[in-house]
Amino acid sequence: MRLAFVLALLGVMSGTATMAAGITPQEYRQRRAELRKSLDGVMILFGAEEPDDLHTSFFQESNFLYLSGWREPGAVMLLTQQTEILFMPYRDLRMELYTGRKLGPDDPDAPKLSGFDRVMPKSALESAFLKVLETAPRVYLIPGDLRGQKLKSLAVFHDEADAAQAIARLRMVKSSAEIELIAKSTDATVAAHLAGWKKTRPGVWEYEIAATMTNVYFERGCERNAYAPIVGSGPNSVILHYAANHRRLDSGETVVADVGAECSDYATDVTRTVPAGGKFTPRQRELYDIVLGAQKAAIAAIRPGVRLRADGASLHQIAYDYINSHGHDLHGQPLGKYFVHGLGHYVGLEVHDPGDPAAPLKTGTVITIEPGIYIPEENIGIRIEDIVVVTETGCKVLSAALPREIGDIEKLVGK
Repeated sequence: MRLAFVLALLGVMSGTATMAAGITPQEYRQRRAELRKSLDGVMILFGAEEPDDLHTSFFQESNFLYLSGWREPGAVMLLTQQTEILFMPYRDLRMELYTGRKLGPDDPDAPKLSGFDRVMPKSALESAFLKVLETAPRVYLIPGDLRGQKLKSLAVFHDEADAAQAIARLRMVKSSAEIELIAKSTDATVAAHLAGWKKTRPGVWEYEIAATMTNVYFERGCERNAYAPIVGSGPNSVILHYAANHRRLDSGETVVADVGAECSDYATDVTRTVPAGGKFTPRQRELYDIVLGAQKAAIAAIRPGVRLRADGASLHQIAYDYINSHGHDLHGQPLGKYFVHGLGHYVGLEVHDPGDPAAPLKTGTVITIEPGIYIPEENIGIRIEDIVVVTETGCKVLSAALPREIGDIEKLVGK
């Protein structure tokens, strides 16, 4: 009687979508096919497990998601040049009362719904792994994954290779569908920043601005923050990854708002610096114009073949040289030493997506450009960050709709 009730209840329960939105099953197949061409062994990827507490939602491991789009917990992927198999755990009907209905490996629709022609129970993973080892000279694993290391202990005479590095080479260049999803996240984030500007005035708490901003993109269907929202005013504006957001704004301060959404699994990363009282002071204007000039110089130099950061010529060097040759601190020293972080990073399924900053940029690469000046002695921090996609002839700024000129900002803050 009790089992019958459980089965009836699960029949009407709707779990999370099994496949990620916005990317076709064919694109996931193509990604796996491209990766498999380079494999001289067997790759084992473990998906994320169901969270065991009430403070964490389930989100798929990004490499697993990139190759499969599969959004259910506990799955494992086996790839070789010749084959690809998705292993699923059997359904746990009692647990599904709490976490929602799942797809089991014995479901006749499992291959169609997962996009894998071969779907097997997770209990068969070990035997399948041992079988492919007969013709696989090495095992590809995500470094640090203990589940993978446990399986690798069955293949002590096989070399181990870095699966994350092999996948990263594919992830660095985005497809048109991926760029559309990053643009979706960026558009929602631009709207969030504009809403935050209206809220920004002396006496408001940093967390109030952060809440206003995140509510905007959550209402637009974004699943989560791409990272912990940063709203740093005054002395907090010089802290790069300040995320406590527990200070009240005072007039005459700069406010660094580094807030970005993740929509349909793809992240964005946008920062603006605005005046708490609606007007920049002369000193703040001077420093802001230097940061903006450095950003414009770097963006103007973007094209396929240039490097984000490397010895010698790079986008980072262009921005640094601009900052170091314009303006001074209170002691007459150049400002380069106050640009204390890298110019940017790759963006995709993760806000800091895998990628080599010294590698030549390619068409379809998505990066941030975010120069900054942080002077603790003056309690002034300024960062301007935009998200950019490299095109065949230059680049496109996906966050261009968010103003960055001083006059435009001052017209909107606190209004």
